[in-house]
Order: sequence, then structure tokens, then C-alpha cells
Amino acid sequence: MDHRTYASPFSWRYGRAELRTLFSEEERRKLWRAVWVSLAQAESTFGLITPEEVADLRAHASEVDIEAALAIEREIHHDLMAEIRVFASQAKIGGGKLHLGATSMDIEDTVETYRLRLALATIGANLHSLLQSFATRVRAHSELVCMAFTHLQPAEPTTLGYRLAVYAQDLLIDDTNLRFVFEQLTTKGLRGAVGTAASYEHLLDHSGRSGELEAAVLDTFGLTARDISTQTYTRKLDYLLLTALAGIGASLSKFAADIRILSSPEFGEVAEPFGKSQVGSSAMPFKRNPIVCERIDSLARLLVGYADVAWQNAATNYLERTLDDSANRRTILPEALLCTDEIITLARKVIDGLRVEERRIAHNLRTYGPFAGTEAVMMEAARAGGDRQQLHEVIRSAAMEAWAALARGEDNPLAQRLADEDFLTALVDPAEIRRLLDPGKHVGTAPKRALALADKIDALAAFPKQKVVTP
Repeated sequence: MDHRTYASPFSWRYGRAELRTLFSEEERRKLWRAVWVSLAQAESTFGLITPEEVADLRAHASEVDIEAALAIEREIHHDLMAEIRVFASQAKIGGGKLHLGATSMDIEDTVETYRLRLALATIGANLHSLLQSFATRVRAHSELVCMAFTHLQPAEPTTLGYRLAVYAQDLLIDDTNLRFVFEQLTTKGLRGAVGTAASYEHLLDHSGRSGELEAAVLDTFGLTARDISTQTYTRKLDYLLLTALAGIGASLSKFAADIRILSSPEFGEVAEPFGKSQVGSSAMPFKRNPIVCERIDSLARLLVGYADVAWQNAATNYLERTLDDSANRRTILPEALLCTDEIITLARKVIDGLRVEERRIAHNLRTYGPFAGTEAVMMEAARAGGDRQQLHEVIRSAAMEAWAALARGEDNPLAQRLADEDFLTALVDPAEIRRLLDPGKHVGTAPKRALALADKIDALAAFPKQKVVTP
């Protein structure tokens, strides 16, 4: 890595090495050559290329010389044609038959779809592991009662496992979406300049067998093509892919943001892992900043931007093809995949190492939980013959006094305040009032539902695999 010139952070800082290698320029050209060899092999079965020519191409397929190709490209301004010239100069016997019948996008789109599917399979497996981590945590905390918050204000009790199940359920939706996209990622096929396969049909004496040749090449890479294509595969597939990745970004952005909120001193209930030697601030040695969750939120914002560019590409790819998508696709496709994989990996780090502060959870529950039981107290008193409207006012008044006490830093006096109300205790025993105000009694079916979701994750099949080709 040359740090003396600009490089994308995804070239070295974010994303795993295997995905960076997959989207490297050297791998791209190796895969181009693999397609050319496969095409030559398929054409040889039709007598268009001799076995000796195919063997020569195969023998020189690994001799990628990027500098030589770039020198030619500076002159002719066509990257794939420059690679053809270098390859042909190396393969003296078979070079003259290289790229026979093909147009650039026959080669490029085959490689692009292959790389997208391979990267997506890697990301899908990573997401599957993240879901399993969530399932483990959901089970562990399915019955740990904590306060829920709406409008960032105390609401009613829930359980930590149920809250974590909320994030896991969103990720299950993303998993379903990602599997759909994986099935939809088809390539252009070998169809020539405008998708009609006219050049191949000409080579095959208009026998109608160009589909056989195409299938032979695509099978090598574990790919299929749709019925219709133009010079490229439909760029709608790029948009489909990037919106699915943006969906994962939205799910994990919410998860990370919530952890940041809950780790603030005002809540203090959970926190991301913090290393023994980790530095939180250069100026404030006491800081324990949630930098992993902040990084997730920061990177996730990129994903919706990539998807927007993909929308523009799909919407403005005029007629059979224009080139105004080419430059940006070099960035948005690999970076969106690297970005998504990075935030999934970061989220796994957070959920696997999540610190749960049970004492603080219990404190917050004691402070705010009793308010959640006021409706139950009111209903019980009304059932005993009390006037619902009068009961509402008595309980509301007591609740407002309790809020004022909390604002002064005092303990929540609501239970005692209601137990001292003669109008109320004439209808409900004070001990019963205290029982009804116990927040642990107001989580409904949360534990059961959380465990059911964990079961659903456990039953989830592994993400589909993509055939791997060694160029």
C-alpha cells in the first residue's frame, strides 16, 4: 500500500482482505482472461478455434501485465482492448483468435456479475453469523426486564432480549431481501454489441446455436443470463443490489445509534466493548466513546448514496447503452459491498462483546417503571366500583408529584403516594397497588416472542454459495 498518494479507505482501512483482492485490478484482468479462455474453449467445440490455440491462451492467461496494458490504454483509451493486445502479444499461437465474436461488455459484464455474486455470498454468510450472534443474546436476555422508551421518554417495561429481537427481526428482513437479490443477479450473456447475438450467429452459420456457446461459458462461472439484454445486463440489477445493501445499512445504523444512546451516562444500560488500552480522547483521558457504533453509523450513510447513483445509472442508460455509468460503477459497486461487509463485521463485534449493566437497568426500572402500572391500578379500582374519571385524576395528580420528586433527585414516591390515597385504598388494597406497580409484571408476551424469533434464526438455512473460479 503506497501511503504517499490518495487511496480509498476501502483500499486498506475498511473491509476484509479477500473482498479487496476480489475487486483489485489484477483480479479483474485475470478474470477477463478466464472468460476469454472459456470462450475460446467453447468456440473450439464448434471448430472455430483449434485445440492448440486454446492451449496457448490458457498457458498465458496468468501473465497479467498491468503496466503494459495501461501504456497501451493511454494511447487507445480503451482498457479492455488494451488488455486484449497484451494478452495477444503473449499468446503467439492463439492470440489471433482472442475475443472472437465478442463485444467488450460480453467479457466485462460476465466478470462483474461473477464478482458481485461472489461478494454477495460472502456478505450473506457474514450476515448469517451476525444473526446467530443476535439469537444468542436474545436468548440470554429474553427475561431481563428493562425500561422501554418512546419519544426518548420512559414508556413501559420491555425486556432487553425483546429489544434486541427488534434489531434481529429487521436483519431477517434484510437476509430475505439479500437472498432474493442473489437469485436475481444474472449477467448479460454472450450477446454481442446490442444483445442480439448476431456476431455469434454469424460465426456459427446462423445455426441458432449461439445459446449453447453462451451456456458453456456461463456455466464455467456458475452464472445465468436473462432472455433479453442490450449491450449490458440491465443496470436495474445494480440498483436492486445496492438498495438491499442500503437496507442492511439502515438496520445496523438504528442498532448502533440505539447502543450509543443507551450507553450515555443518562441511561448507562449497555455499552459496546472497550479495550483495556483503548484511548477515548486525546484531551480527556476519562472518555469511553462508542467509536465502533459511531463508525457503523458513519459508514452506513454512504450506502444510500451509492444506491442513489445506481438509480441514476438505471434510469438514464439510454437505448441499448450509454457509457455514463462506467466511471461511477468502478466506485459504487465495490465500495458498497466492502462498506456493507465492514458494518456487519463491526456489528458482530458490538453484539458479541456487548456490556450489559444489570444494576443500572434495575435502577432505571425502579425509577421509571412504576408509572407503567398506573393504568392497571386504575382499571382494578374501577372494577371494584370506583368512578373511572375520578380515579384518573387522583392517579394523574399523584404521578405528577412523583415526576416532580424525580426532578429533585429523589426516589420515585409513586407507590407510597398512591397507597396513601384513601379514595383509592378504599377500593384496592395498598399491597395490591404495590404489586400492580411492579414493572416486572408488565412485559406481556415479550420473553416468549423474543425466544420465538431466536428459534426462527436458528432454523435459517445458510446463505447460498457462489461457484468459485480460480483464474
